[in-house]
Amino acid sequence: MKKFSNSNKLKAINLIQPIFIEEGLKSKKIVKGLGKNYSHTLQSAKKTIVSDINKGVKNFLFFIIPKKKQRKPKDFNFHYQVLSNIKKTFGNRILIIVDTCLCSVTTDGHCGITHKNKINLKETHKSLGIVADTFIQAGADIIAPSDMMKGTTKYLKSLFKKKKYKIPIMSYSSKFFSSFYGPFRNAAKSSPKKFDRSSYQLPVHDFKKAVQSSITNAKHGASYLMVKPGITSIDLIKEIKNKTKLPTGAYQVSGEYASLQYLSQNKLGDFDKLYKESLVAIHRAGADFIITYGARDIAKNL
Repeated sequence: MKKFSNSNKLKAINLIQPIFIEEGLKSKKIVKGLGKNYSHTLQSAKKTIVSDINKGVKNFLFFIIPKKKQRKPKDFNFHYQVLSNIKKTFGNRILIIVDTCLCSVTTDGHCGITHKNKINLKETHKSLGIVADTFIQAGADIIAPSDMMKGTTKYLKSLFKKKKYKIPIMSYSSKFFSSFYGPFRNAAKSSPKKFDRSSYQLPVHDFKKAVQSSITNAKHGASYLMVKPGITSIDLIKEIKNKTKLPTGAYQVSGEYASLQYLSQNKLGDFDKLYKESLVAIHRAGADFIITYGARDIAKNL
């Protein structure tokens, strides 16, 4: 199991670089607000990973966006083709973490299967189990459920036990109902329709509920925990670590990263300095790992 830990100094090994791979593209396309991040074809993603490895990045979080949307997702063939190809190409040279959610697959952009503007938890878990199994068969090193549905970690751990999988879970365990996800949702084709995600993501004001969410995921078998958004949630990290004794990271989300890009583009700050300061602050708060869109830009300078 990958050992993420918080040392005195922020290091490249603490960083995780997101990668978007979208079905149906003829060439990579820019993701508005996210600098050098693109929605990739499989081939352009592999070229980018080679470049990232040379820059010192070894940890990747994959978001796979299929062309066809499904009301009850069960066909994850595109996901399998992409991941198995990446695993075959790079083997153990990289850590393959896979975002495990349904928002890029469902017809309404929700993280679960909906019925009459509510989540059908049983059907959602069933689909999440299918996609997690697909990822593992394709070569994923870590499964990262981001759906924030009740009992997902417990359900997946039970499934893994039955299938004798020894794959760790990196839970998005304290994920807030936030306004900072805009650029990501454009890239992942995952903006929700009909109703918002406040029924299953955490309320921003509730510290106790956010910490308890991570404690519950730890009890259910998660190997790694996470706060999201990163910068606005740093007050939770040490409390979660103290309560669970598990490696806990932060996701510096798309809106946070885009705000730094905006300041720089409008000559209101130096991007490199702004960016490094933001990561150092998250690390100082105790984060054992940081998912961030600029890992490739800073890795060699740490």
